[in-house]
Amino acid sequence: MPPAEEDTAMDRMIFVNLPVRDLAATRRFYTGLGFGVNETYSDDHCLCVVVSPTIFVMALDHTRFADFVTTPVADPRATTQLISCLSMETREEADAFVAAALAHGGARHTYPVQPTELTGPEGEEMYGAAVTDPDGHIWEVLYMAPAAA
Repeated sequence: MPPAEEDTAMDRMIFVNLPVRDLAATRRFYTGLGFGVNETYSDDHCLCVVVSPTIFVMALDHTRFADFVTTPVADPRATTQLISCLSMETREEADAFVAAALAHGGARHTYPVQPTELTGPEGEEMYGAAVTDPDGHIWEVLYMAPAAA
């Protein structure tokens, strides 16, 4: 019999690697959102943004990013490869995140259908919005009422 889920659960770290064109603009954007920078893992080609103790954005200039792939580096303004989503504790925190993103070089991301007011599978309240960073990477923010989480 396999061990119970709580017996095998462990905190994992997530490193989101993103190609960026301008590290200085990227630094202004993410620090403007209130995230820290781990300078030990940052240099002239990489910026290590600390989203939480277990989530990091590794912003790599295109030359450094290309060191890790054999295919062309995508332009997130022309194609979408992923959407990153961060949970928020309140609707107000989601709105504040969007406002900070817009104030620090981000742009509002629009969907074909706006999912601002959402309902979970059991009718729970959910609320979301999305922005792009200066390079066009999409960042969603999502508040879920405690019953939805």
